[in-house]
This record gives sequence, C-alpha cells and structure tokens, in this order.
Amino acid sequence: MKKNKLISKSILFAGLLMIGNSVFSQTNKDSIKQKEVDTLSIKEPKRLKFGCGFGLSFVGGTNISLSPNLTYKVSKKTAIGGGIQGSYAAIKNLQNTITFGANVLGQYSPTKKITTTLEFAELRVSTKTETDNTTNSYWDSALFVGAGYNITNKIAVGAKYNLLYKEGESVYTSPVIPYVNITF
Repeated sequence: MKKNKLISKSILFAGLLMIGNSVFSQTNKDSIKQKEVDTLSIKEPKRLKFGCGFGLSFVGGTNISLSPNLTYKVSKKTAIGGGIQGSYAAIKNLQNTITFGANVLGQYSPTKKITTTLEFAELRVSTKTETDNTTNSYWDSALFVGAGYNITNKIAVGAKYNLLYKEGESVYTSPVIPYVNITF
C-alpha cells in the first residue's frame, strides 16, 4: 500500500508539473506570436559605369582634354576600363596641337574617398607650328599614375603624372595634369 501511495503521488506530481509547465510557461505555442517582417530592398551599386573626365592646365601653355570612359567594377576597391579621348594644347604664338586616341585604365580605391589610377593612352597627334607654318602628324604614348579625391560617389578631382613625358617631345605641356571625373 505504501508502494501504491508513493506511485500515485509520483504520478500526480509529474502530471501537475506537466500541466503547470504548459499553463505558466512563457514559451508555449499559444504565447509565441509570429510576425512577418518585410525584407528591405537594398540597391546594389552598378558595376558598369559611364564616366567623363576632363582636364585643364595652363602650365607652359593651354591644355584642354575630354575623355569619356566606361569602367567595370571588378570588386569593391578595383575597377578596369577604357575610353576615348581628345585634347587641344597650345603654346601661344608657337604651336597648336590636336590629339585623339584611346586609353585603358585601372583604378584602385584604398578608402571610400581616395582613388588611385593607372592609365595608358595612345594618341594620334597633329601639330601645327606657327613660326614656320608646318604641320606634323605622329603617334604619342602616355602612361599616367594619379590619385583623386572622391567628393561624392559620382565626382572625383585629382591629378595624374605622365611617366613617359619628355619635354619638347611630348604632346602634353606638362607631366602633371589635373582632372575632374564625373560618372553616371
């Protein structure tokens, strides 16, 4: 009898525990409310960007250049691309030069605000010398390294240096060319 009483009390105690657990528990099925949360639409930046660079320099003369380009963002920090370019350079009362050609470029952004550039350009040059009224046409190469400050996601200003610059032979009036690049 003592054994039956102990078994009865054990069963009663276990039953009360189970009922009490479901009645007083904070995590039973009825107390969990399911919420549907809208997923945020995060716009991923475009990998392919159209840009247009232009340069203006008055060191040793006038140098104006325009270079539309197309770049492909390989990763968050690097991009490659190419474009066409044209420029006008003049040394007052000495010569006028018109160039057109193509370029390939690579960009690396160590931070969000700074972009470094490596660019190779091959240009067709047409020079008119005013002193003896002669015209000369030839091909010229330029290898630029540069850096720019990203004012916004679409506008950068900076300068690039022509490693192949030779005074008196290069189409550019200076080895350093400031630039502004706008992407769309």
